Amino acid sequence: MDQNIFKRNELLAQKVIKGLKSRQMTGYYAADKAEALKLALSLIPEECSITMGGAMSAHEIGLPQALAEGNYNFIDRDKIEDKRAAMLAAYDADWFLASANAMTEDGIIVNIDGNANRVSAIAQGPRHVLFIVGMNKICDDVDGALKRARNVAAPINAQRFGLDTPCAKTGSCMNCKSPDTICCQFLVTRYSKHPDRIHVILVNDFLGF
Repeated sequence: MDQNIFKRNELLAQKVIKGLKSRQMTGYYAADKAEALKLALSLIPEECSITMGGAMSAHEIGLPQALAEGNYNFIDRDKIEDKRAAMLAAYDADWFLASANAMTEDGIIVNIDGNANRVSAIAQGPRHVLFIVGMNKICDDVDGALKRARNVAAPINAQRFGLDTPCAKTGSCMNCKSPDTICCQFLVTRYSKHPDRIHVILVNDFLGF
């Protein structure tokens, strides 16, 4: 990464972390993927129960693999035949791993979901939520974050899953009501009612979509 971009991201991350603190959420900064993985593992106690939504950013830093190989009760929904049971397990987990479709510079987190298992677990249930967020997800404000979620993250995910949506064909949101739409539930997390519940690791890298 260009050193000028690296420095800019480092400074911006401190602004985001300050914003998160004002919203009763805790932010951290990691200079790269390896540091992000080390930091995540330092936050999650051994032997606790952990599950996750479709967090590509967590996979990109190697976190699910490290948890599966370590002394943790990692509930891998991809290896559980009863998908509903796997999703319900998230609500009683000690930790839920997530990413963000977008974040604002002052610490607001934006996510869009199809089945709503991910956004519902972020909103309520798990004792702690850990976000892994690349600095490419940071936007100026909520409007910009929603536009990013709808016009960047959603079309890429629709294409990734092979869905028959207008955005998969055009590359941008068409505000559709397609049966395949993944833009069913919008969650804007602007404040955490419970201190120490939501933790965000900002990674100075391009992660996820």
